[in-house]
Amino acid sequence: MDENFRDSIGTINEEGKRAWVYPKKPQGKFYEYRKWVSYCLLLFLILAPFVKIRGNQFLMFNILERRFNIFGFPFWPQDFHLFVISMIAGVIFIALFTVAFGRVFCGWMCPQTIFLEMVFRRIEYWIDGDRGAQMRLQKQKWNAEKIRKRALKWILFFIISFLIANVFLAYIISSDKLLGYIIEGPSQHTNTLVSLLIFTAVFYFVFAWFREQVCIIACPYGRLQGVLLDNKSIIVAYDHKRGEGEQGRKKFRKNEDRSALGNGDCIDCFQCVNVCPTGIDIRNGTQLECVNCTACIDECDIIMEKVNLPKGLIRYASENNIEKKEKFKFNSRLKGYTAVLVILIGLLIGMLFLRNDLETTILRLPGQLYERKNGNIISNVYTFKIMNKTTQNIEDVSFKLVSHNGKIALVTHKNFEVPAQGLSEGTLFIEINNAELTGDKDKLKIGVYSGTELIETTSTRFLAPRSYN
Repeated sequence: MDENFRDSIGTINEEGKRAWVYPKKPQGKFYEYRKWVSYCLLLFLILAPFVKIRGNQFLMFNILERRFNIFGFPFWPQDFHLFVISMIAGVIFIALFTVAFGRVFCGWMCPQTIFLEMVFRRIEYWIDGDRGAQMRLQKQKWNAEKIRKRALKWILFFIISFLIANVFLAYIISSDKLLGYIIEGPSQHTNTLVSLLIFTAVFYFVFAWFREQVCIIACPYGRLQGVLLDNKSIIVAYDHKRGEGEQGRKKFRKNEDRSALGNGDCIDCFQCVNVCPTGIDIRNGTQLECVNCTACIDECDIIMEKVNLPKGLIRYASENNIEKKEKFKFNSRLKGYTAVLVILIGLLIGMLFLRNDLETTILRLPGQLYERKNGNIISNVYTFKIMNKTTQNIEDVSFKLVSHNGKIALVTHKNFEVPAQGLSEGTLFIEINNAELTGDKDKLKIGVYSGTELIETTSTRFLAPRSYN
């Protein structure tokens, strides 16, 4: 087999320039399935930042304030370990599916593919026409028809990019802030408007010009799949045994016995190439540009049906299935990934159940020693921070010593309130009789109360004079 196609990516021509891809409009069984999956995921992507569970946004990635919501669970900087574990579990989940089913995530669930193939390219097919019409329009001189079509397409692309940018911003700053900014007007929030226009320009650039280059050049997943895939992985594959035969592929001729001549079932029609959104020839084998979109499967099945040959020349199959007729097995490698994923999910669930809605940190004031008072009393000064992760205000908050007899005094001289999803901080003194202490650095256990209800316990160290016995 000629391996020259692996010397460069499919969207670069021999001169090193961009080879623009004009894919034929897909049709067929898998394409219909992909449309339904894509529409459901589009609905999810659009609604996720606006849906709330227990007052928490369903999905939010507020990097600026270091606040994250995943499936309604709020994660704060103190919960960063939980966020990391959930992200690692997500990566292992994708790796598991890649080992088993190849780059199926890219073709069926990736937002880049969904927006490009199911939104922007469908608009392009509606305005410019199918593959042939688009190629003719590109070569056509600028006249009234071309200006009208280009202007309409670019305006629609900009509007959709602007809407996507708004949804994207809702994931970052929260949907409540975004809706508030819209109601107040852009003139009141010029910085946010500038950020929104920058996001719009980025999305417009990606979907109107960069397109499949994101999957081929920018996204590392194409390279990653080369490491994860093996001969047992189910991928979109061309059955070269059947397609090539002994004498190779050949153009179709009516009433010709191809099997007697030794030719394979591939009639070299190039429809699988024309329909590919990344411009590759699937007959060359597994390539990093392939996103497992199944467009070539549908197109090949249509052609096989027209020439009265069996379907499935291009299908979901492993290399071992094509070479040795082996069926898919849940092998030891998949079992290993599954075991790691189950352990991570179990660890995450356990940590989520043990996670407190209120997190209190009490630390001694840096640079301050203990203070002796009348009556053999030792006093230490502390700073405290209380993080409320719930959507309800916590009122009448106070501290009480649990492990020792002593007194806690707030600098404010009164109980306080911790706002919903907010932080309260301040200074307090702890006073304990020296006779109650067992060393120079006793560990204290402190209860945090809302009224008379114990809502959390925390600990800190108490500095006292060193005793010499």
